[in-house]
Amino acid sequence: MQDVTDLPFLRTMAALGGADVYVTEYFRVHIHSRLDPYILRSITENPTGRPLVAQMIGQDADELVRTVSDLKQYPIAGIDLNLGCPAPVVYRKNAGGGLLRKPEKVNELLGRLRDASDEVSFTVKTRLGFESEDEFARLLGVFKKHAIDLLTIHGRTVRERYQTPVHDDWVRHAVDEMPCPVIANGNVVNCQTGLAYLRATGAAGLMIGRGAIRNPWLFDQLRASFTGAEIPIVTAKMVMEYIGRLYDETAKEIPEFIEKKHVQKMKKYLIYIVQGHHEDFEHRIRRVTTRPEFFSTCADFLDHDEPAPDLPPENSRLFCGFSQFL
Repeated sequence: MQDVTDLPFLRTMAALGGADVYVTEYFRVHIHSRLDPYILRSITENPTGRPLVAQMIGQDADELVRTVSDLKQYPIAGIDLNLGCPAPVVYRKNAGGGLLRKPEKVNELLGRLRDASDEVSFTVKTRLGFESEDEFARLLGVFKKHAIDLLTIHGRTVRERYQTPVHDDWVRHAVDEMPCPVIANGNVVNCQTGLAYLRATGAAGLMIGRGAIRNPWLFDQLRASFTGAEIPIVTAKMVMEYIGRLYDETAKEIPEFIEKKHVQKMKKYLIYIVQGHHEDFEHRIRRVTTRPEFFSTCADFLDHDEPAPDLPPENSRLFCGFSQFL
């Protein structure tokens, strides 16, 4: 997730168990672009000890091919093309999810990028369509024409953003049709929803974004469920320690530390983390401006050993529609 899952976040996730595979923030690709030095550090300083895939976003085939050539000089596990970002500032430029309106352009890009990637794994992250999930039948035909190594599907359209249940039937259809592994994405907010999404689709795995920001132990919980081990319980105090670790790791990357600016950065994480806790937590954390206020507010709601809420509220603007998997 852009401006969220950066190098400090990778360091924090690695310390708490973390995922099996990571994906960088996206490298913006256009005629004047160069590899973003800060995102590149996630690759050159990969703190996770696990494979890291470099993600690109753009719509200029020549520039994307050039960027693939640049990225191949670094220790990456693969190169991923983003066809799913629903942010208007992105899709209005016909990048990310905006490309789904142009299947013929997607076809051109996949062919060019598959050839350019050579021996490096080439993967794609997509949504089901721009306006309607019915667009996915044609898009799936395009994906099948190219030897992509893995397809990740966020089971909503661009227009649906994060506000609906996912269309797991279309993910299931892709699992049945694609010659490569398919990864299911969207609406995994706890262990139960992740397992249910896998059962419904037969996907080879899960990609988790927002749910992992809220609960970084979710990967360990899922791994435990796969092996029949006891699923770890997350306490409120563990969440408070996670916030403190993330605060410190993020602070390391600010050349000229400004406390107020750093507190604002932390709010990008906290709006996910507070979901499911007392509603006053979010109300107060949005208004803090200093480090003492920030940690005092966190302590007021998290300084105890009771289990943290397993689920966020389903009617929030950040997490919607996941009851289909409960």
